[in-house]
Amino acid sequence: MVYRVFPLVLALLGLGLPSTGSAATVSIDIRAIDGRPLAGAVVTIETPKAPAATVRGPYNVEQRDIAFQPHVLIVPVGATVGFPNRDKVRHHVYSFSKAKKFDLKLYGREDARTVVFDKPGIVPLGCNIHDAMNGFVYVTATPFAALTDGAGHVTIDGVPVGRATVRVWHPSIRAPGSTASQPVTVGSSGLTTIFALHR
Repeated sequence: MVYRVFPLVLALLGLGLPSTGSAATVSIDIRAIDGRPLAGAVVTIETPKAPAATVRGPYNVEQRDIAFQPHVLIVPVGATVGFPNRDKVRHHVYSFSKAKKFDLKLYGREDARTVVFDKPGIVPLGCNIHDAMNGFVYVTATPFAALTDGAGHVTIDGVPVGRATVRVWHPSIRAPGSTASQPVTVGSSGLTTIFALHR
C-alpha cells in the first residue's frame, strides 16, 4: 500500500519578517496518516535558485546507550561524519546503502572513526554486534533541509522565491525511498502549509 502526501495549504502570508523580495521563510507542519504530528522527518526544499549546501561541521553520530545518537543526522554532500563510541562495549558500524557503503570494524570506548559522505541519499546505519541498533545519515545537496520537531514542525529561512519542490522523508512513509514530494510556490512574504499523509 502506498501512502501519498497531500498539502493542505493554509496560507501564503507574511510571517512578520522583513522581506528581501528574493528569499522568504517556509513553515511546514507534517502530519502522519493518523493525523498526528510526524516527528523526526527530514524536510528538504529543492529549487533551481538554491546555492550549494555548505559543509560546516563538525558532524557526529555517537554510539551511546547501545543506540545511534542522533537517530537521524542531516549532512551536506561532502561532509565528514565522526562515529565516536561512548559505550563500554565495542561497536561495528556499517551501511550497505547505494549512497554510501562503508564498514567500520570493531572499536572500543572513546575511540572514533570517520566517513566522508560524497553523494546525496539516505544512508541507513547498523551495528554488526547489536542488531537492534539503527539510524540514518541523510545526505543532501540542498542547503534547505531540516528535521521536524516533536510537533512535526520545521521552519526553513532564506528560501528563494518562486517554484520549488518539498520532499519529506521518514522510514514510515510507504513510498519509493520512503519519500513523498509536492510542488509549491514560495511567495515573497513566505509560505505556511500543512502536509498530511493519506493512503
